[in-house]
Amino acid sequence: MAEYAVDMRHITKKFPLVLANDDVNFIVQPGEIHALVGENGAGKSTLVNILYGLLRPDRGTIFINGQDVQLSDPGDAIRLGIGMVHQHFMLIPPFTVAENVILGQEPSIGGMVDISRANEIVRELSEQYGLKVDPSAKVETLSVGIEQRIEIIKVLYRGAEILILDEPTAVLTPQEVDELFGIMGSLKEQNKTIIFITHKLQEVMAISDVVTVMRRGKVVGAVRVKDTSRQEIANMMVGRQVLFRVQRSQADPGVTVLTVKDLNALNNKNLPALGDISFTVRAGEVLGIAGVEGNGQSELVEVLTGLRRAQSGQVELNGQAITNLTPRMIRERGTCHIPEDRHRRGLVLDFSVSQNMVLGIHYRAPYVRHTLLDVINFAPIREKAQRLLQEFDIRPPDQDNPAGNLSGGNQQKVIVAREFDQNPKLLIAAQPTRGIDVGSIEFIHQRLLQARDEGKAVLLVSADLEEILSLSDRIAVMYEGKIVGILEPAEATEARIGMMMTGGGVG
Repeated sequence: MAEYAVDMRHITKKFPLVLANDDVNFIVQPGEIHALVGENGAGKSTLVNILYGLLRPDRGTIFINGQDVQLSDPGDAIRLGIGMVHQHFMLIPPFTVAENVILGQEPSIGGMVDISRANEIVRELSEQYGLKVDPSAKVETLSVGIEQRIEIIKVLYRGAEILILDEPTAVLTPQEVDELFGIMGSLKEQNKTIIFITHKLQEVMAISDVVTVMRRGKVVGAVRVKDTSRQEIANMMVGRQVLFRVQRSQADPGVTVLTVKDLNALNNKNLPALGDISFTVRAGEVLGIAGVEGNGQSELVEVLTGLRRAQSGQVELNGQAITNLTPRMIRERGTCHIPEDRHRRGLVLDFSVSQNMVLGIHYRAPYVRHTLLDVINFAPIREKAQRLLQEFDIRPPDQDNPAGNLSGGNQQKVIVAREFDQNPKLLIAAQPTRGIDVGSIEFIHQRLLQARDEGKAVLLVSADLEEILSLSDRIAVMYEGKIVGILEPAEATEARIGMMMTGGGVG
């Protein structure tokens, strides 16, 4: 038998209401970049959590480099040379880079932590693997892309030969993705084995050697990337033909719903984030906001939804000023919001799915009975949740399940279901498909276009240029807090938008 870096056989893991891994076989050759893909809830995270010792399988065996192993906890995995970089980083912001890397395995001298040696170790690993970081910098001052490098250095410091990267590009800019792929290539050249979990199939094609596809807890196939296509992988994931670009009819815009005039706002460091932003969104159209993340899009959405104060300028909804109103007041006037960060802004993870389905309207009848003391009316909440679970195909269909137990894509569907069901005049969708699978992306795209066709005004903010081009009737491009041009579909080529996004041209 050939010796594999990872050989997982007949792995089965069941949770209440769901068989997460159903007799899964998964093999990875040494020194390869192996992508693991599937819809949200397909069982990918469960499988790698078993490999990293975070979960115990109900049945099955695991071989690491030909050795039959028992993984009771992450300590066992680390001792076997397995490291995992989680989607949500586990760093301590006030600590320096070096302090985060050595935490738990500190070099010492005379009974004291040897910070000089720690800095030297981080510098050596940084140079060896092309991970440019400053060992003495505090993590709280660094970008997300640098934080990810620190997480990779952490697992390399602990001797990892097999690296699990869970959705490593979900919050990276395109430039940071390119840099990460360079790092992954460097690790591969030094014979590291990489298991790469992603939803972005163009990234699978760009960097991986082999891809294993999971669907509903089972492995449906493993193929060499050079022998397949993005379309074939997507079809395997979903079990049907997937449209990367949904069919979009010609828009028929109506009256102006949202008017933004000369809007200015500051960022969290009290520096200018928005500079004299002006645009309109009409009923029955999608206005896409394109731009590299960090160019004011987040602050724009926060001002429009009442989460950040405007310094000057005006926002009008159907001709009425809503500038600097509270989020509840803006929502009451007919605005709904799919936030870019579903955990911070979209869900209460400890609340049940049904409770999350009424957030933002939880104080209204029929969800409360307004008496001397307001009383929660559970029956209509449960009725609404059950209807939306079915309509939006949220899995598992258990309204009592805490939202934090759902996969990322199903969490996103909870938010989309809640916001769409409120029949808004204006729908603000910020990064609506970040970190979700191709089937869910197709579904959300169809719902956004359905909202447009029903006469709603849709403001789409996305760093995904393909998404912007697929859905938008007009495209506004942001760079350094300003709109540098608004393009009609006929003039909105990928090359032109890309140039404008990086400050290389204007509309």
